[in-house]
Amino acid sequence: MAEFGHLSVMPTEVLALLSPRPGGVYVDGTLGGAGHARMILEASSPDGVLVGFDRDPEALVAARERLSFYGDRVTCIRSNFAAMDESLATLGINAIDGFLLDLGVSSHQLDTAERGFSFQVDAPLDMRMDSETGETAADLVNELSADELARLIREYGEERWAKRIAAFIVKAREQHGPIKSTLQLVDCVKGAIPRAAWEERIHPATRTFQALRIAVNDELGSLERGLVAGIERLAPGGRGW
Repeated sequence: MAEFGHLSVMPTEVLALLSPRPGGVYVDGTLGGAGHARMILEASSPDGVLVGFDRDPEALVAARERLSFYGDRVTCIRSNFAAMDESLATLGINAIDGFLLDLGVSSHQLDTAERGFSFQVDAPLDMRMDSETGETAADLVNELSADELARLIREYGEERWAKRIAAFIVKAREQHGPIKSTLQLVDCVKGAIPRAAWEERIHPATRTFQALRIAVNDELGSLERGLVAGIERLAPGGRGW
């Protein structure tokens, strides 16, 4: 199993935007490898606190270990950041000084083949951030109609070949049975998109995989709910990203 990385994306920008201060209360909506969380805790020392969320149990284990130095200044919660409001209420936190929300897949999740996020290796077609609950990408690929698949791939993946891809998926599952692996899906996408239309910089299956990942994890709905909760709990002068 690949180690959960902890390199932070845009660290300078995150600190500049949130401007953590001692005594502040902050939320990291996607702990991941805890890189951002650690920066926030350092900048808000000695008594700033952080509540961190992550649906991925492997990420949470790594984050708890890396943040153990900060003791009770940190609370790690296995949950989607969409549940921020309820979780903060349970902790008795009425206002926060800053929050950070992130979308997408981590390098660890891409590198862990069995998670099914990558189109580069053969693996079960899963794509769940929380691998222990909810529908998988295979469930959607095998249960949705051609029209439903086309709409999903077009709206979440911005894929202009969505209708053809959906038709190829339905044909493949009718002829050969359920599509269970990442490379089975990749074959459908490659067959649907004319070779002359393949783009140089991205794999032909990129947009389809993105669309399924967003749908499986309700990423856009989660972001909307998380933003509303974060904004409603921001203290005067608080900041969110």
